[in-house]
Amino acid sequence: MSTISYQIEGSDLQYVEVMLPPGISVIGEQGAMMYMDGNIEVTAVLGDGSQSAYGVAGRFFKALKRSLTGESLFSSRYRNESLAPQRIAFATPSISKIIAVDLAEMGGELICQKGAYLAGEEGVEVKLAFQKRLRVGFLGGEGFIMQRITGKGVVFINASGALKEMVLAPAQTLQVDSGCLVALSPSITYEIKYAGKVKTALFGGEGLFYASLKGPGKIWLQSLPERRLSIELMQMATLGRTKGIAGKLYLLLIIVIVVATFFAELNK
Repeated sequence: MSTISYQIEGSDLQYVEVMLPPGISVIGEQGAMMYMDGNIEVTAVLGDGSQSAYGVAGRFFKALKRSLTGESLFSSRYRNESLAPQRIAFATPSISKIIAVDLAEMGGELICQKGAYLAGEEGVEVKLAFQKRLRVGFLGGEGFIMQRITGKGVVFINASGALKEMVLAPAQTLQVDSGCLVALSPSITYEIKYAGKVKTALFGGEGLFYASLKGPGKIWLQSLPERRLSIELMQMATLGRTKGIAGKLYLLLIIVIVVATFFAELNK
């Protein structure tokens, strides 16, 4: 049973307010804290603050693997050192929804897209979740590495755009844009499949591949992946500004920024 209570506020730009009982801690990503009461002590911790049988070297190695999932090498521990409940709030980094998941109800494990973790109770760990098949890893929108969040507490993850939660029955299948997949229970089978027809794949606007999910289990979908939003904003920014030498230089600058952002994402 979770030791904290919480309230998710907002519609498109959400934040979650967590009430910490005395002596209880939560771990938040760097820069996620919105506000907090004065009796909360803040400490920087390596990775998610979890211990290792190999000491400092083991904790550093765990933190390094965690950073490959899109999270920071260091996190912040927020601990209530008073004798009364204290508040702390965490905000999403973009136009996002916040999903609260009690890991005890998920069998102690949740698979998420890269960078989904926002905050969670102390003791929740963020690990690497390598896709079992190379085809899924290299062709799926979530990449070869996803997050495996384990533990028994409540974890908060973020999703872009509108949110859809679904429960798939045993053997029930669902085809989705892989970039729209936020999280899934480990009982879900996740495969990447070819669109089928070259004409559809090239001119249908949905890409060459899609994700095929098979139950039983629960999934969370997002309506607006950040990469799709970035493309739309770029197109709007360049509309009507590509005429003449100045326009061409502006377009070249946009292309350079997009390429640089792409390689930065690969190195996360």
